[in-house]
Amino acid sequence: MFAATEQSDVEVASPRLEVADKLRSVRSWLEERGVPGVVLAGVDAVAWLTAGLTTPIERGAVVGPLRLVVTQDIFAAVTTNVERPRLVVEAGLDRLGIPLHEAPWFEPGGLERVAAELSGRPPHELASDRAPGFGVHCDDDFVELRLTLARPERMRLERLAVDTAAALEGALRSWLPGERDLDVLARIDEALERTGAFAACLIVGGDERVERFRHPLACGREMGRVVMAVAVAERGGLHAAATRFTCANGLPDGIGKATVAARAVEEQMLAASVPDATYGEVMQVCERAYALAGYPGSWREHYQGGPIGYRQREFEIVPTQTDSRWFRTRLAAGQVLAWNPSVAGGGKAEDTYAIEPGGLRRLTDTGRWPLEGGRPAVLDLTTGVAA
Repeated sequence: MFAATEQSDVEVASPRLEVADKLRSVRSWLEERGVPGVVLAGVDAVAWLTAGLTTPIERGAVVGPLRLVVTQDIFAAVTTNVERPRLVVEAGLDRLGIPLHEAPWFEPGGLERVAAELSGRPPHELASDRAPGFGVHCDDDFVELRLTLARPERMRLERLAVDTAAALEGALRSWLPGERDLDVLARIDEALERTGAFAACLIVGGDERVERFRHPLACGREMGRVVMAVAVAERGGLHAAATRFTCANGLPDGIGKATVAARAVEEQMLAASVPDATYGEVMQVCERAYALAGYPGSWREHYQGGPIGYRQREFEIVPTQTDSRWFRTRLAAGQVLAWNPSVAGGGKAEDTYAIEPGGLRRLTDTGRWPLEGGRPAVLDLTTGVAA
């Protein structure tokens, strides 16, 4: 339902063709829903429909200074008079066939007013994902519409995933016991920024804080025994997630035990993540896996992750949400996953995987990190191999 069509290899390099394909999907959705038009405001939906255009001035904002208007006859964009000069020169909207209009930055609701005027319909008849004042809310429908990524998107996300893993691994390989968490964090951040990405989420912590907290945010503490680094990087609207651990002179017993358990849960979740399975079925496997690992009910203690793409997770689902539309949603080739099981005491596993016809493929793979069972291990800097 609501799936965009696949593109041929010849079309992969053309953003205009990618946008045209998605525009057809949006117009099919309008026809199916019986809605005359839609105004898209979320940075995720805007990036998706424009093949990667991101405009937020504030990083992490869910709504930026751009609206897209789609009807059966119109495809246009609206921004503020502040941003229009830059977007005209640098955004490439003209090459995508999207005319750009403006609204005064100081007019409350100005973007929405101009968007509705362009559609030729009153706001109460229109749909929107995140903009206020429209009659039909369509955020979840657009998540479903973009859940299966087109080939060009998967290629962009794969490059981002490698850059994300490389930033984490490079920073951890150069960690010196006694170094502050802020210094390791800075190296990861710099490495991502140099690729044109940024950290939508970045966590670095060490030693007893890893054992005590699921999110040991960097706070200037020295780290002498073990380091956990977590990143969700964003570029062109797409996201990739990974977690890496390193230690010196072996992994502490408590963290080691928790790590084994988290990896066991991840292994079963990955094995269940096959085309045509439902996300609810994977969650049921997740629940059983925690019990088998000796931690029944521990999924309640931390986010378990989910499909990744134009959000850090397009949606999150837990075993008890049987009435959610996502519980019945089926996995399919072209979707990308980032499960995130964790166990109290310092156990955590997280990587970005593409669902492909032949099985899962780990995208956050640099080929330069020790593996255990085909998945990233804990690197012991004293030996250079898995702890």
